Amino acid sequence: MFILKKLGCRLFQAVFRAALPFLPYRDPVILSDCDALGAVLQKEGLDRVLVVTDRGIVEHGLTRPLEESLKKAGIGFCIYDQTRANPTVQNVEDARALYLKQGCRGLVAIGGGSAMDCAKAVGARIAYPKKSLAQLGGILRVRRPLPLLVAVPTTAGTGSETTLAAVITDEKSHHKYALMSFPLIPRYALLDPALCRSLPPHLTATTGMDALTHAVEAYIGRSTTKKTRRMALEATALVFENLKRAYDEGGDLEAREKMLKAAYLAGGAFSRSYVGYVHAVAHSLGGQYGTPHGLANAVTLPYFLEAYGQTVHKKLYRLGIAAGVCTEKDSPQEGAEKFISAVKALNASMGIPKRLSGIRKEDISIMAKHAEREANPLYPVPELMTKNELAVFYEQIADWSNEL
Repeated sequence: MFILKKLGCRLFQAVFRAALPFLPYRDPVILSDCDALGAVLQKEGLDRVLVVTDRGIVEHGLTRPLEESLKKAGIGFCIYDQTRANPTVQNVEDARALYLKQGCRGLVAIGGGSAMDCAKAVGARIAYPKKSLAQLGGILRVRRPLPLLVAVPTTAGTGSETTLAAVITDEKSHHKYALMSFPLIPRYALLDPALCRSLPPHLTATTGMDALTHAVEAYIGRSTTKKTRRMALEATALVFENLKRAYDEGGDLEAREKMLKAAYLAGGAFSRSYVGYVHAVAHSLGGQYGTPHGLANAVTLPYFLEAYGQTVHKKLYRLGIAAGVCTEKDSPQEGAEKFISAVKALNASMGIPKRLSGIRKEDISIMAKHAEREANPLYPVPELMTKNELAVFYEQIADWSNEL
């Protein structure tokens, strides 16, 4: 990377880091069970809301406790259940049209990060009816207040219930872009482990590794604060203590509850300290192929941790101590190596592959370009990389073993 571009990236990041204490971050109010929802919305003066979710959530009956709470409080609702795994511009526009047609005044997002991202983007479009999502994408472009938003995660991974970000896919260009603005932080987060009980093991694994990736990238970046470091360390400890338990026994509500806490803490950490190249690469894979975000993060994370080398040894060593996979008797390098090995072992224990099939060689250049554009200068990564350097990682994670 050219020296001037590196200096520009680091200067941009330094300005953001200096501004962190003065930015209007806020934490959502936590609700612990579905029964509280109706009373809260009634107190907020809402009489009708749009529930944003996906078809699978509805078919598994996970919206029923919410519906009962809303009915009990006399609050009308309608449901948009067509959100895709990587929510699209069309999803947002269709949900917005339903919101307006039904005279809704608030939003309840239930599901994984996709439902919450879709609802956030709907809120942004309600606040800015004359602007497209492309115009609202980027940093701090949404400044008007959104309709009241309640986020109800049914996975413990994205942390979207506490973040200022929403990632939407342009289905025409296959490119993902992020909206990152403070009004997108949900007003309430409903963290009920019973809603995660029926999450299949594979999704438990990949969404849990998504939470770990958030914690790790927030911790090893160059824009951390005392608060975000504490949150990332605690989230990492919770993931290593509880993810495999939740994977092995979905009905373990204690493990589910602690994984929800891990995702929430990791979401708060990266919302303030940002993520890194793992996310940039994962977003490009999601935009190009629809690769589930948690899976892409889980597969890609170890490759970047190894590539960063000694620049992250001390930080990975501290994460390793928090995770219980190394001790203070280890050197930073030994601790870092043990932590990376533990990440790989956790992936393997839950059937997450080392590589991804379906990556086409001819797509790598454009995906690397998108990843570089997303990450630089915003993400305060340990080492800056060019699009050509990033392209190497797609080749490393690609499973071409079945090619003729």
